Amino acid sequence: MPDLVLASPPAALLLAPGAGANRDDATLVALEHGLPEITVERLTLATTSVANAVKMVIAAAEELARQVGCNPGEIAFGGRSFGGRSCSVAVAEGLPAAALVLLSYPLHPPAQPAKLRVDHFCDIAVPTLFVSGDKDPFGTPDEFVEHLAAVDGPTRLEWVAGNHSPKARIPEIIEVVRHFMGL
Repeated sequence: MPDLVLASPPAALLLAPGAGANRDDATLVALEHGLPEITVERLTLATTSVANAVKMVIAAAEELARQVGCNPGEIAFGGRSFGGRSCSVAVAEGLPAAALVLLSYPLHPPAQPAKLRVDHFCDIAVPTLFVSGDKDPFGTPDEFVEHLAAVDGPTRLEWVAGNHSPKARIPEIIEVVRHFMGL
C-alpha cells in the first residue's frame, strides 16, 4: 500500500474509544498530546450500538466544527476499535470528512472471521489510515489486505507489534498518525 500522506493537515481530529471505554482511553489521550498542532476532541460513546454511536459522532462533529470554525469536511475522524468503526460508518453514510484514522479496526469478532464488519467500506471515499497490531484477533494482516481493497478512497495500512490493544506501541502509533496527517 502506498505511503499515503494528506496534502494538508485537517482542522481537527475527533476520536472515539473502543466499546466500554471512554474519552480518557490511554491511546486517545496520547494522540491528543502527540498532535499539538491541531485540535483533538475525544468523545465518549455511551453505547454499543453502531447506529446510536453514528448519531453521537455526527452531533460531536457539528459541535467541533462550530468550535474550530470549520466545516465537518475539514475534520478527520476515527478512534480505536468500535469508535473507529462508528466513525467510518458515519463517513460512509455521508458525514463529510477530511480523513479517517482507524486504530485496531475490528474487521470481525475474535475467532469469527465470517462475521465481517466491512459492508460500508465501498462507501468510504476519503483517505483512510488503518493501524493495527500484527497479532490482533479482530483481523489478521492477510484479512486486512483482502478487505481494504473494497475501500473506495486511498488507504494506508500500518502494523505495529502487538494485539488489539498495543499500548506499548503508542509512541509509534502517534508517529504514524502524525506522518499520515502531514504534521
